[in-house]
Amino acid sequence: MMITRRTFSRALAAGMAATLLTGAHKARAQTGSKIRNVVLVHGAYADGSCWSEVIGILQQAGLNATAVQHPLTTLEAGIEATRRAIALQDGPTVLVGHSFAGMIVTETGIDPKISSLVYVAARAPDADEDYTALAKNFPAPPASAGLVWTGGFGKLSEEVFLRDFAGDISREKARILYAVQAPISDKLFAGKTTQAAWRSKPSWYAISTEDRTINPDLERFMAKRMSAKTIELKASHLSLISHPHQIAHLILEAAGRQSA
Repeated sequence: MMITRRTFSRALAAGMAATLLTGAHKARAQTGSKIRNVVLVHGAYADGSCWSEVIGILQQAGLNATAVQHPLTTLEAGIEATRRAIALQDGPTVLVGHSFAGMIVTETGIDPKISSLVYVAARAPDADEDYTALAKNFPAPPASAGLVWTGGFGKLSEEVFLRDFAGDISREKARILYAVQAPISDKLFAGKTTQAAWRSKPSWYAISTEDRTINPDLERFMAKRMSAKTIELKASHLSLISHPHQIAHLILEAAGRQSA
């Protein structure tokens, strides 16, 4: 059969329409699909186990939760560890960071798999911003004076850890957390983010009003700047441990779910 120019044009138009329809269908399916993955990143003086109670709540709600274990040596090392965890997720994912890990979330959150970001009493710098300089615009929190350095690595003293880091946690539990705190490298806080995922991804922020590790007003400033859906908890820096249900609820909201 001879294919005329008119026949070819009609076939081409039909093919393009079918392609567009298929693409629109896929877009609707992806938008309507439920987010089932959560990647949680720990901050300084801690490890992935600090998310344990939050993870249990998320699992009961049917979410697949993964806690990143990063070495607290450099920002770049934390970013690499988080990217490996994101790569293993099978679909849309909520990325959550506590404390220092807010910098990791800010950098790695641009990954196409990341649908939303949750900051828990966390750093949230802009691209190429000097977070240390930003923090100096607010009164220094008490915990910053409690770092003890040995051989290029630092840990919080027990007194400061119990009072200024884990102030609303029972002394017995806080002493256990102190015993397992991960030391930080003297290079950890020197890194800068090169991009700010919160400028393009929907964000949530949990402010700790009794925080003595990051100034609560600095947390409020960062949350407002990113136009985050914000909650305030009467909590120490470790709200993820003292208020796991409220933190899990915020993550579930970011995932488009109802609280368990």
